[in-house]
Amino acid sequence: MTTVPVLIEAEPLTLHLGPISQKMSDHEFFELCQLNQDLRIERTSDGDLIIMPPTGGETGRRNFSLGVIFGVWVEKDGTGVAFDSSTGFILPNGAKRSPDISWVRRSRWEELTQEEKEEFPPLCPDFVVELRSRTDSLEALQTKMEEYIENGAQLGWLIDPKEKKVFIYRPEAAMVCLENPETISGNPVLPGFVLHLHKVWS
Repeated sequence: MTTVPVLIEAEPLTLHLGPISQKMSDHEFFELCQLNQDLRIERTSDGDLIIMPPTGGETGRRNFSLGVIFGVWVEKDGTGVAFDSSTGFILPNGAKRSPDISWVRRSRWEELTQEEKEEFPPLCPDFVVELRSRTDSLEALQTKMEEYIENGAQLGWLIDPKEKKVFIYRPEAAMVCLENPETISGNPVLPGFVLHLHKVWS
């Protein structure tokens, strides 16, 4: 297989392969991603491939800052395992997704085999974050957040630095949109975790 050249800051490319992609096993999809490590590749439940180029500087900086902040809480709390945007997950509906930040309860993580941990874990994270970049479609990200919740996520944050909005998703609850909030709390899924948004907006 050959790598797919994509320009930095380009919009995600969607390949409508449908049945062709669905014939690809989970392991084969993992191998495809390993051969194109400069890209984030997701696969929808319908078999479409979504190819995302490397992030621009501002998005990468915000992702790193957010990861560091969350990582401090994860290490202190100890009840779960956190992952960055390069980690793919196989959701119950068959989609392969890579949240910008994700967290899985340690008890669920330890139920997986070593092989499942080494490739794309077959589960939906308990907590997911998507950080909107300049080229991301808000509608597409909102659809993705709804998919996470439908597949078992207990809490999801869609953070939009451009509009300074945070969309909060929970099971069996209406989505909540916060306008330029100073902080957001992860309770009760992430006890005691509070994100100060000025570190994301700046």
